[in-house]
Amino acid sequence: MDVSNLGGKFVVVTGAASGIGRATATAFARRGARLAICDVDEAGLEAAATEIRALGSDVIARPADVSKIQPMQELAAVVHAEVDAVDVIVANAGVGLGGGFLDTSIEDWKWIVDINLWGVIHACHVFLPNMVARGRGGHVVIVSSAAGYVASEALAAYSTTKFAVFGLAEAMREELRPHRIGVTAVCPGFINTPITERARLRGRSADPDARATMIEFYRWRDYGPDRVAEKILKAVARNAAVAPVAVEAWALYVLKRLSPALLGWVGRKMNERMQRQVDERKRLGATVPAPGISVETRQEPPGPPPERVVSGPEA
Repeated sequence: MDVSNLGGKFVVVTGAASGIGRATATAFARRGARLAICDVDEAGLEAAATEIRALGSDVIARPADVSKIQPMQELAAVVHAEVDAVDVIVANAGVGLGGGFLDTSIEDWKWIVDINLWGVIHACHVFLPNMVARGRGGHVVIVSSAAGYVASEALAAYSTTKFAVFGLAEAMREELRPHRIGVTAVCPGFINTPITERARLRGRSADPDARATMIEFYRWRDYGPDRVAEKILKAVARNAAVAPVAVEAWALYVLKRLSPALLGWVGRKMNERMQRQVDERKRLGATVPAPGISVETRQEPPGPPPERVVSGPEA
C-alpha cells in the first residue's frame, strides 16, 4: 500500500487515546487518511480527536472497550454507515501484566486475555469481513510485542497474549493473501509511554522500587511512540509480515531464530541485572536507571476503575 498520500483511505485505530495508538492515528492523519478511533479513556480520546482534526483529517471518535463485542459492533456500524469498508485496521489496544504464572490470579488472566487477545479478535471481526467483501485489498496491523516471540518468566500472562496475537497475525496473513489484504505483526520493544506508571504488577514485580526502576529505564531509553508510528507506516508500505521496531526487538527476534538457548541465557542475565539495580535503589534510597521489561500498548484511562487496572512491562 502506498502510504505517501492516504487521501481517500479510511483507517481505524483501537487504543488511540495515548501512546502508540495516538501516535499512529496522527501519523495516518498527516498523510491524509480519515480516521475512526476508540479507547476507554474518554478525555484522552477527545484530545486525540482534536489533534487529528487540527491536521485537517476527519475522525470518528467513540469510547469503546475492545474486550466487549457490542461496543465494537456499534463503532463498526457508525463507520460502515459512512464507508463500505475501512482500508487499514490497527488493532493496538492492550494492557500489560508483570508477574510469573504462580503470581497471576484467574481474575488477572481473564482481564489481560479479554483485552489483549479478544480485543484484537473483536476489532478484526467487526471490520475485516467488509474489507474482504469490498474486494479492493487493505491491511491489518496487529500490535504484538517482542514478548510475542521471546517469553519471560516475569511476563507469563502478557507473553501468552502477545504470542497468541503474533500467531493470529501469521494465520490471517495466509488466509487473507488471496484477498490482497496484508497483515503485519508489530513488535515495538522498550517504548517510553505512560503505561509503565500504571502497570499491574504481581509477585516480586510488585515491589515499588521495581516499578520505579522500570520507569526510570524507559525514560532513560526515551524511544517514543512517534518513532513506532513511523515504523508502522513503513511496515504497511512494505507489506511486512513481522515488524520489530526498536533495536532490542530486532536483536531478540534474530537471536530467537539463531540460538534459543543463548537467548534464554541473555534473558536470565537481564532479569538478574534488573534485580541488582532494584536492590541498589533500595540501598541508596535514590533513583537508579536500570534495564527492565515492559509493555507499550494500552486502552486504559488514567486513574483506572477498581475492576480494571492498567498494566505493566513491554517489549
